Amino acid sequence: MKDRVRKDIGAKEALAEWSDINWKTVNKRIKNLRHRIYRATQEKRWNQVRNLMKLLMRSYSNLLVSVRRVTQDNQGKRTAGTDGQKVKTPQDRVKLVNEWKDFQPWRVKPTKRIYIPKSNGKRRPLGIPTVNDRIAQAIVKNALEPIWEARFEANSYGFRPGRGCHDAIEQCFARLQKGKDTWVLDADIKGAFDNISHEYVLKTIGEIPGRELIKQWLKAGYIESEVFHETESGTPQGGIISPLLANIALDGMDEWLGSLTKTKWGKTYQYGNKKVHSKHKYRKYGFIRYADDFIVTAETKEEIEAILPEIKAWLAKKGLQLNEEKTQIKHISEGFNFLGFNIKQYQGKCLIKPQQEKVKDKINQIKTWLDEHPNVQPETVISVLNPILRGWANYYKHGVSSRTFNYFDHRMVKLLIRWAKKRHPNKGVEWVIPRYFGRIKGDHWVFTAKARDRRGKSKESFIFKMATTEITRHIKVKERASPDDPTLRMYWEQRQTRYGKAYFAKGSKLYLIAQNQNWRCPICGEHLFNGERIDTHHKVEVANGGSDEVNNLVHVHKECHKHLHSGQQPVYKRA
Repeated sequence: MKDRVRKDIGAKEALAEWSDINWKTVNKRIKNLRHRIYRATQEKRWNQVRNLMKLLMRSYSNLLVSVRRVTQDNQGKRTAGTDGQKVKTPQDRVKLVNEWKDFQPWRVKPTKRIYIPKSNGKRRPLGIPTVNDRIAQAIVKNALEPIWEARFEANSYGFRPGRGCHDAIEQCFARLQKGKDTWVLDADIKGAFDNISHEYVLKTIGEIPGRELIKQWLKAGYIESEVFHETESGTPQGGIISPLLANIALDGMDEWLGSLTKTKWGKTYQYGNKKVHSKHKYRKYGFIRYADDFIVTAETKEEIEAILPEIKAWLAKKGLQLNEEKTQIKHISEGFNFLGFNIKQYQGKCLIKPQQEKVKDKINQIKTWLDEHPNVQPETVISVLNPILRGWANYYKHGVSSRTFNYFDHRMVKLLIRWAKKRHPNKGVEWVIPRYFGRIKGDHWVFTAKARDRRGKSKESFIFKMATTEITRHIKVKERASPDDPTLRMYWEQRQTRYGKAYFAKGSKLYLIAQNQNWRCPICGEHLFNGERIDTHHKVEVANGGSDEVNNLVHVHKECHKHLHSGQQPVYKRA
């Protein structure tokens, strides 16, 4: 095959230690090539696009980044495919990289079918490729994604770099605020990942390097209960390249709907003996898509009903159909749920609040955990629940969430009192509450615990209160902006830094640490807030007398932290 990833992926010399990798250099090379592919696509220099894709697919740096992503960054890193292989240690990763010279990526193996529970009680099928197939998919995705980032439409937000749920929610607000669209088609595609037409995807991506590999991943089939099943359609959920292929298949609806316009007549002006009517054209339909969930908005119900059959026909060309149970037409005054938020108009004003079902589900999850762990120490309860509470609050802090946060805190107090009483069945509330709850900044109902830190000193920890979270307005990503666009480097830098300043309390120790290092990870050179989890590292270890002062601390990405300790590399003040 002309576009195969050949055996020339790999370094001239074998990798000795995982900690020897200079991630700054590796990331810089990948980013540079992605920028060049993006720019060449915009300028329609297709021969150069093909050459750059081949160069990136054969890049040793791309192999290293892909191995790290598959074996360290991804949530499914501990799930084995049909080969049963798991890569857990740095030594395993070194071995995997060195063996890639002899790996033949075109010999694709079937995926392993597993199921995960859904919120409605049903189960979602996942197809888990082998580790090597996942790495090959990550390599090809790195080369294919910049091409489509230069072509994707503005109102697509799911599974794309630099975009997320809050951007989609802000676009909903932009279309549904007072004086604009009032009717909504809340649509859901039935089994999108399982039913996408292979022929349509392959025809759409065209004759590009890696096309035959993509075709074999689509046709690889899956094994369930030791029985092989062929796949005639769909792209397996669990594959690294699958979300990109789904976005490619669903791309174009926004452009199509945007071509349908209306004319609005304005004021009448007198020019001499003639009367002139001002007019302007505007979009008839609004469109917001996140993965396989999408919203279509319009001014009237008739317009929604008129476009619905055409949407069904548009999806049918891709082998897809709407889920009739979940697809509904609603007036904005009734409200609808989207991405965990409830969007509804109250007395002419559009408000976006946390979805009630999501609030109840999260409270029930916490209640279940407390019931299953009646004998853990109070400090353990705080260390387990605080990340959950902070994460939930950070997700909803961009909506009208103050009342919900206060309600959540009230329920948490009740659940924690109930948990504490179970620990002391012979004691009354008058004895339990003073023992477990204290006063912090005027709040008498703060669950607290005393423990000892690594230096043996006593410290007090307390449960996070959601009501202390500042409600802030999310700034939607700019139109078709992409991190792969080399002309927008400053835009993305400022956007990530602005998010970081809202994440850390201004003037706090964590804020000052991030500021000292210019908001960059000193190990990989990437921005701290690039989507990875963050740890705080002591330059001089505590065991060697290191302090908790700002000058001795540095923020690093979680996987970079592991890399740092495995190699004991020095960390400088500025990245």
